[in-house]
Order: sequence, then structure tokens, then C-alpha cells
Amino acid sequence: MSPPVDRIPSNERLPEAADVVVIGGGVAGIAAAYYLARKGHSVAVVEKGRVAGEQSSRNWGWVRQQNRDERELPLIRHSLELWGGLAAETGRDLGFRRTGLLYVTTERKDIEEWERWSELARGYQVHSRMLSAGEAQAMTPNCTRRWIGGVHSPTDGRAEPSRAVPALAEAARALGVTIHQQCAVRGLDLTAGRVSGVVTEKGRIRAGAVLCAGGAWSSLFCRQLGIDLPQAGVRSTVFATEAAPLITEGGLSTPGYVMRRRLDGGYTVSIRGRGRLELTPQGLRYARKFWPVFRKRAAGGVSIRIGRSFLTGPEALGGWGQGASPFEKTRVLDPAPDMAVVAEAMAQLQEAHPELAGLKVLHAWGGWIDNTPDAIPVISPVATLPGFFLSTGYSGHGFGIGPGAARLAADLIAGDTPVVDPRPFRYERLIDGSPLPPGPM
Repeated sequence: MSPPVDRIPSNERLPEAADVVVIGGGVAGIAAAYYLARKGHSVAVVEKGRVAGEQSSRNWGWVRQQNRDERELPLIRHSLELWGGLAAETGRDLGFRRTGLLYVTTERKDIEEWERWSELARGYQVHSRMLSAGEAQAMTPNCTRRWIGGVHSPTDGRAEPSRAVPALAEAARALGVTIHQQCAVRGLDLTAGRVSGVVTEKGRIRAGAVLCAGGAWSSLFCRQLGIDLPQAGVRSTVFATEAAPLITEGGLSTPGYVMRRRLDGGYTVSIRGRGRLELTPQGLRYARKFWPVFRKRAAGGVSIRIGRSFLTGPEALGGWGQGASPFEKTRVLDPAPDMAVVAEAMAQLQEAHPELAGLKVLHAWGGWIDNTPDAIPVISPVATLPGFFLSTGYSGHGFGIGPGAARLAADLIAGDTPVVDPRPFRYERLIDGSPLPPGPM
């Protein structure tokens, strides 16, 4: 079941030409279109389903610096600045609130990892505060669990996935961006070995640059172009509750359940680290690259199974010619939630917070998280195909970093000075034998 998402209308008529075509209507694509338009470029966004229909509306809604990989820290710092100014800049409420983020634990290894991370993060002017057992307990009043400590990041925030990307899409449209939903891109037009446009199911658009921000579908699209993009999808489960007593104003992460306060007074809830990696042809193709990160995540609750995604979806076998593409067969990737995870998370939540007894689940949904082998996104040109750019592989933490990542993508496409060093996000690292150490999360 898809989570509720604000719907926006489409521009039904394709432009004959645009400076940039963006493939994908999630946060990476919509925000990049917005920043490109602010730079004065004409942009068309082409989305096979609907804006924010997939992972951009299915995430936890956290906007966090806490426990980020070191390579992402400059980008998330800039992203938080952008989140803080978008409401005034666009005249639209994206649901962003700087309410802080709290991690608590019963495990000594967590404390040790957070201490190391906090020391590292101070070098990037990211200041989190380690908490004693008493301080952690005081910040979770009435909680029946007994914490040995925690870490608090007061400058982190939260936003509403159901609202944020559609609102930003309308802000982009106000700058001249056209948005075309239910319109899949089948391929690229090439002239003299470089990008000259896109071929969609509804016609062609001439363009000198194309940004692929297709999330879990990016590797499949690239494979059709002869571009090797290692990605693997992990299924996740999240649910939203009805309005409930205040437990936290921001996000709370425990060794079991995680939760975020919503603007409607309920909570978005999941279980930390829980997911399912389904065996697929694409997954088997890249299994060696992903083995180190899977071995690390398996201890945290990621399991392997065979499911329908072996035969259908973004990681199945198959190509296409001039006819319908796989993107038209699955307009919105909508995995079923694991109701056992929902029941377990709700039981933990109510046991730890007795004031939530009787709390009801309003919606539960599944997600498909697009991962890279080092859990760091690709925000990069592809040197072998001039005019083609990637913004994908956000590995479960793309929503919060989205505006900053989009600004970086826009800078690279426009040929402007990048807002942060782009080297950690270069595409070539995934294929040139570079070490791919998985990040802390």
C-alpha cells in the first residue's frame, strides 16, 4: 500500500527541447530541476509514475547529520542550510522542522561508535552531544527501557515526505520547469557519441544534458546504454500511526524501534536496520561488490530471500527495443509491507511507552531502497557518455541529503563550481577497482 502523497498535475504537452531533461520525479530529480531552473536553465522532468511515488515518500522523513558517513558530512551540512531556507524561498511549507535527533541504546558498542563519530564530526563543525544514562533517560521521559547512554544532535531536523517533494515540484514549475508524469523514458538520442535528447513513450525531447535520478530503476536504465552501475535494492517496512501523546518532537532511534513525530500528531515508525535483500539477477551480477556491506548489515537485521522481484521490477532480467519498457509495466514500485515487522515495532513501541497503549496503525507500506556497495550516492557525470549525469544510489539516506545533493548535481551539469567536493560521489569509483568501504550506517 502506497503512503498518502500530495498529488500535483502534469504538463501534458512535452516540450520540443530543453537544456536539461531529468529522469525521475523523486527528491533527487525534482530538487535538481529546481536548482537548475534557478540557474536559468530550461528543464523538463519526466517521471514514469507520479512525483514522489516511490522512495521519496516512503522514507522516515529524517533530515540528519548524526552518524553520517564522513564523505557525506559537507553535503548534509549544506543540505540542512537549504532545507532551512526553502519555505521562505519557495513560499511553500515542506514540513521541515529543526527539532533535533536523539539516539539511545542499551549496547556499549553503540556508545563507542557514537563517541568516535562525534569526535570526527567536530572537524566538520557538526556538534552532537554524548549523553549519560541519566541524560538519555531524561530525554525519553516515562520510557520503561533503561538506556546506558545516547547521543543528541539538536540541529538535525525532520520533514514530511508526503508533502516536501510535491511542494518543491510546484516551486520548480513556478520557475518554468515542466513536469510530465505517467511518461517513461525508453532511451536516449545520441549524436556523435554524446547525448542529444531523450526518447519517451510520448515522444522525443531534444536536450544537451540528461540527469538520471531514477532511484532503484537507474541501474536497469544504464544497463540498456551499456553503462555498468552496481546497485542492489533492500525492501523496508514503515508505518504511520494515528495522532498520539507527545514522546518526541523530532526523531528517536533505539536498538529496536525508530520513530519520528509527524505534523499530523502521529508517528512514522520502523525497526532500525531491518530489511530484506531479495535475490535478483541484478543482485547476483553485483554480489561480489556488495558482499562486504551485506556482511556488515546482516548482523543488524538484513535478510536474504527469493521473491517476485527475481522476475519483475527494477532488478529483473530483460531489455527492450523500440516498444514498451519495463518502466511502463511498473508505474509505481509498491512492495507490500512486512506486517510481522509492523506488529513487532508496535509491540516494542507500546511496551516502552505505556501511554501509547491502544495506538492504531493508519497506514503501512513497503519501500525499495537503492544501495551502492559503499552506501554512498553517485552524483556525477559519466565520462564515457558526454552529457549524461547520474544522481542515484542514496542507500536509504537520500531524503535528508536531497537538496544539497541536487545542488551539487545542478552545479556539475551547469559547469559551475561545485558546492562541495564531488570526488567522493564520482561514478568511476564503482567500476575502477577503488576500495568501497561501507559507511557507519
